[in-house]
Amino acid sequence: MAKKNAGVQVDSDSAYLFSDSGSCDFKMEYKFRLNKLVFICALFVVISMVYFGFFFSDKVCALSNFKSPSCSEVSLRTPTPEHVVKLLSLLSDPFNSKLPNPGLSYDEIIHENFQFDMNAHDVMVFLHIQKTGGTSFGRHLVQDLDLQRPCTCQKKRKRCYCFRPNRNENWLFSRYSIGWKCGLHADWTELSSCVDAELIKNEGDSVKRRYFYISLLREPISRYLSEFRHVQRGATWKNSRHWCGGRVATEQELPKCYPGVVWSDVTFDSFTSCPYNLANNRQTRMMADLALVGCYNTSSYSKEDRDQILLASAKKNLANMAFFALTEYQKIGQYVFEETFNLRFAVTFSQHNSTLSNAVLATLTKDQIEKIRRLNSLDIELYEFAKSLMFSRFNKLQMRDPQFEERWNHLGELPNKTEFNWDDAIDDETTKTTSDT
Repeated sequence: MAKKNAGVQVDSDSAYLFSDSGSCDFKMEYKFRLNKLVFICALFVVISMVYFGFFFSDKVCALSNFKSPSCSEVSLRTPTPEHVVKLLSLLSDPFNSKLPNPGLSYDEIIHENFQFDMNAHDVMVFLHIQKTGGTSFGRHLVQDLDLQRPCTCQKKRKRCYCFRPNRNENWLFSRYSIGWKCGLHADWTELSSCVDAELIKNEGDSVKRRYFYISLLREPISRYLSEFRHVQRGATWKNSRHWCGGRVATEQELPKCYPGVVWSDVTFDSFTSCPYNLANNRQTRMMADLALVGCYNTSSYSKEDRDQILLASAKKNLANMAFFALTEYQKIGQYVFEETFNLRFAVTFSQHNSTLSNAVLATLTKDQIEKIRRLNSLDIELYEFAKSLMFSRFNKLQMRDPQFEERWNHLGELPNKTEFNWDDAIDDETTKTTSDT
């Protein structure tokens, strides 16, 4: 009987839906439900836009076709204390931030088995911060990795083609593989908004790529002094775009520290006295999402709030990178890279402890050194965070590797590997002097 009733009920519903007497009521009910669904969807979109616009208002401007120069100025004109508190709460835990990440993280690779697949559509993105040893590491990537299809390097152009084994697509996004496509020494803000668009432009959008961000950090005082010496020799990095929020920074936002073309022979006091010197806390700024603080418009936040947000963002982005290393620990960096990506270098990374920055440091007074510390207080905290995290990862990798002693003692030793030699040292874009990079 129950089975029969169920069948009757179904027949009755069908008859009602298609009967003349019920068609009007059905259409009205259908229209009501459709309008309700549309309203709910529209409400969800509005709430999402408000939320996104509240926390990422500068990025909303960047995505808009409206080209008003005041877009970011209006959206970030007067951030409230509540805004700062909420933003810092989102960044409070670098390992579990609710903010988006442009690539796969180290934890996802190690714990969720998202291995770098050169045969698929994975891309390694190198964030090269000035004076961190990135030139040497970048050359290791294109000439020293043991690959099924090695990079093909052109000596005259100082450029290498790093293609996948099965097709001519780039697996490496770096200075020596495709050039400064996102700008000279592009930072996290520039790369995260540019890399995918550049690869789509060059290789098409028919595939979904996965990105693996990598970078190097250096002890802040040594890095700062190395940049000081580099600027003395004529470096300016004047071709850097400083792109953020859909535009380049204005001259009012980033005034020059010197009147001429270069700042060569600058004195230490002049270098450290310019408030617009981008050498100050460079690593934190280049690792952070600048859109969170109104890009280079420093009037949006107080200095204290801006510094807190930048540092928290830099820690979050660093922790969520697939790999990073410290210049002072070359061998550990090499081991962690090889274990993370299941790739092997054919050489052992060299540790250069004697640098030009050390020679400069020996000539400074205690007051001058303390001034460098104050100017780079964010970088110093970021470096300590990075150092602790790097050793934690290294120790865990070491413990789970049954062949660690053998691997560690023979790091960089591969059979039948022909070493590639550049004809000359690679010229920097700003000066012919390349030491201490």
